[in-house]
Amino acid sequence: MKHYSNLDSLTDFQGTVDLALQLKADPYAFEDLGKRKTIALVFFNSSLRTRLSTEKAARNLGMDVMVLNVSDSWNLEFGDGTVMNMDTAEHIKEATKVIAQYADIIAVRAFAGLKDKDLDYTEKVLNAFIKHAGVPIVNMESALFHPLQGLTDAVTIKELVKKKRPKVVLSWAPHPRALPHAVPNSFVEAMKLTDVDLVITNPEGYDLDPNITKGVTINHNQKEALKDADVVYVKNWSSFEDYGEVKNTDANWMMTKEKLGKAIFMHCLPVRRNVVVVDAVLDSDQSVVITQAGNRTYAAQAVLKLLLDSHE
Repeated sequence: MKHYSNLDSLTDFQGTVDLALQLKADPYAFEDLGKRKTIALVFFNSSLRTRLSTEKAARNLGMDVMVLNVSDSWNLEFGDGTVMNMDTAEHIKEATKVIAQYADIIAVRAFAGLKDKDLDYTEKVLNAFIKHAGVPIVNMESALFHPLQGLTDAVTIKELVKKKRPKVVLSWAPHPRALPHAVPNSFVEAMKLTDVDLVITNPEGYDLDPNITKGVTINHNQKEALKDADVVYVKNWSSFEDYGEVKNTDANWMMTKEKLGKAIFMHCLPVRRNVVVVDAVLDSDQSVVITQAGNRTYAAQAVLKLLLDSHE
């Protein structure tokens, strides 16, 4: 594997899921694999789970870790042939190559702007690192995808759900802010690579990118979609059709105990209590969000192991 930019970077998705579970059972099985290797975690956006879990994953493999939080004052130029006589002080070409002098692997997190769909779809930051750095790049969430989270979600379902071909429902939920599509996009892609019956439910006007949801059942009736679900994954996302807009904050889409039924409840966190999901669900035994967050370490560790193996 050259880079981990999306789930399709993996040649064996289910094998990687199994590897993550093996690492969870024995986290230090390969503790010398990354010895004298360094990973740089570059955050253009803040992080809790992604930062800590990726750092722990790297340390479990014996790697040294450096963290760079990019502030608004570090104005990078991305264009070719640009005369840099305005606000930008450093070009992405030099920045990426310099970081690569210090790190054997670079992991990058840069959210969607949610203003310009075409611009977000270029994956400007992630692809600039892939193009210029010359070392393996890990996507810690980009404009379009969050493949570490998607892998984690598949790991969690395999670990906790023993039913053959379970029904998995991805349900939109209300939120006061415009949120990106990266998590639901990667969840859909992960489930398409897993033997599940996937259904997406969201209000009219909130369908995800049809190129990603192709072949997946979409039901705008939440109650109907949730019937007989084994796993319910709740997440907000802004409109794709009217890109980045918040068109619906209907509290009737919030997840409740009645709607959840006997299913387990999943969410990537952070989650707004009593807006996205009621306390009674989040605090119940059916909620697996803490286990899900814990599995972030082993999903990241599996990815880093594959990269280290590929670049010995």
